[in-house]
Formats: sequence, structure tokens, C-alpha cells
Amino acid sequence: MLLSINLNKIALLRNSRGSNYPNLEKFAIQAIEEGAEGITLHPRPDHRHSTSDDVINLSSIVKSLGAEFNIEGNPFEPSSGEYLGFYELIKLTNPTQATLVPDTLNQVTSDHGWKSGKHDEELKVIINSLLSHTNRVSLFIDPDLDSVKYAKSVQANSIEIYTEEYAKTFLKDSDKTNTIVESYKDIIGFAKDNNLRVNAGHDLNLENLPLLRSLNLIDEVSIGHAVIIDSLKYGFKETINKYKNITKG
Repeated sequence: MLLSINLNKIALLRNSRGSNYPNLEKFAIQAIEEGAEGITLHPRPDHRHSTSDDVINLSSIVKSLGAEFNIEGNPFEPSSGEYLGFYELIKLTNPTQATLVPDTLNQVTSDHGWKSGKHDEELKVIINSLLSHTNRVSLFIDPDLDSVKYAKSVQANSIEIYTEEYAKTFLKDSDKTNTIVESYKDIIGFAKDNNLRVNAGHDLNLENLPLLRSLNLIDEVSIGHAVIIDSLKYGFKETINKYKNITKG
């Protein structure tokens, strides 16, 4: 299981003071030096945390350190003001992975996966275009078989399973948690049979990640919010080490 660290919350903290402190590049470098295999940014059109400039600047740094760079966003978001547009950012930086999320403009955080709709054919065209600029196009999906089938139908070569329900249930209901985990096994097995890489993310942390790691089925997790929360207790370096101790098995 690979670990990609989402630095959006650090960017949010930086932006709150209108300066370059904390410095995003330094935290990206430290995360990679401590063993993270990748860095994730999700630049939204309002630039409330990571910005288009962050994406461009971090791209070369992350690649120079031999790590993966993952850019998240809605592929239908065009350029607006200082935001360059999702497709343009992918084209400019050629990241390892582009993760497509169906977020609306003012959405606080990603809270649902892609479903079939009027956008299907356009999404397929965009995915095929993106694959000229990135190794993987990962579709953010709800944890069900229909969503995996949908990802395959629009020709994504990877999925990211939305894990919020698992995370919410983990400390409250062990029976329901086990039911969710069993469903993940079926979903992931089906995805692998269809040659899809499987990532997972949303509300994963030091407590609930080990169970998912024990499945030995998920290729990559992207974690940001919990990393910053845990850094308040353990420091950033030690927090990365704690997550790496889990993901490396």
C-alpha cells in the first residue's frame, strides 16, 4: 500500500496569513524524505487552499525526488480568475495520477462519487485526453459495484473508493464495519478483475487504516486532514513515520 500525503490543509493554514508560511514545498520534501511515496493536491477554483501555482511548483519538486504526484479535481471546472482549470493543470504538469472528483464549486469537501448522467460521453473523452498527460486517471467513486462498472465504462484505469462510511462506522459498530470491509473485498476483487488500480481515501487515520491495510488489496491511500491533526500531537515527521509503519505492512 502506497501513501500519498495531501497537503491542502497546510496550504489552508498558509493562506490564512497571506504569506508563504508554512512553506508547502518544505513539507512536501519532508513527507517524501520520511517515506511517503506521493504528494496529493486538490486545487479548487476559489484557491482556498492549494493553488494553481502550488501545483506547478510542487510538480517539479516531487518528480525530482522520485515520488508520485497526484492532482485531484473536477475535470469540468474551467479556468476562472487565477485558477488555470483542471485540464490545463494536468497538461502543464504531467502528474503521475489525476483523480477526478465530482465536486461542485462551493463544496467543502468531497462527499460523493461519480454516477452515470448526461456527462458520461464527455467524461470519457476527457479521460482519454488526460491519459496523454498522466499515467493514471482515477475516478472517485462510492463503494459499490455499479460505480466500479461505471469507472470502467468511461475508461478510467484506476478508482478511488470513498471511505467516509467506513471511517464513521469504525469506532461505533464493529459488526457494520466488518460488513463494509467484506463488501470492499468484493468491490476491489471486481475492480482488479477488470484491470483497475484501487486507491482509497476520505477520513482515514491511524486508528482505522490498519484494518484496510490488512486486506492487502488497496494499492494506495491518500490522507491529508488526519495527518495534520496527528501532527499537532506527534509532529509532522513522526506522524508520517506512523502512517508509513502501517502502510508498509
